[in-house]
Amino acid sequence: MAPRIPFVDPASATGRSKEILEGPLKGKHFNIFKSMAQSPAVLEMYLGIAGAMGKASLSQKEQEVVQLAIAQAQNCDYCASAHTAIGKGAGLTEAQTIEARRGSIPSDAKLHALATFALAIHNKKGFVSDGDVQAFKAAGYGDAHIAEVVGSYTQMIFTSTFNHVNETPVDFPAAPRI
Repeated sequence: MAPRIPFVDPASATGRSKEILEGPLKGKHFNIFKSMAQSPAVLEMYLGIAGAMGKASLSQKEQEVVQLAIAQAQNCDYCASAHTAIGKGAGLTEAQTIEARRGSIPSDAKLHALATFALAIHNKKGFVSDGDVQAFKAAGYGDAHIAEVVGSYTQMIFTSTFNHVNETPVDFPAAPRI
């Protein structure tokens, strides 16, 4: 299946898209980025969010838990596949990637609280309860982490929505079915 937003071939890209594909995204010519390259502004938006979240106090492993939980909640096969691979690279086991997608990580209480809080944000459209916040903090997280979960959540809503609209073909190993 072809994407709705045609790919920009990195070898023949021009202007700002070429700069981004040959710069920060060099070697990362995934289908999502090749379609985003139709609009340098959208590529820059993605890089802005990703760059900012790269400076977060949540570890990459923790951010991948959020990404996986929300990818599944958003029914985004592209995101679930991409973040299964990325999550394993960040230290999650295959079982933990599946558990994160289910929103329950019984093998790690802190990651479980993280997945639960991310899904509370999603399911309650941000209107989490004091109890949701208290349970998250009781697991060892603080105020900065609350803000960063919102940031990671927003990143996934952006990419999953883009992939839904675009019907982006998956170019990662398929995530296990759950």
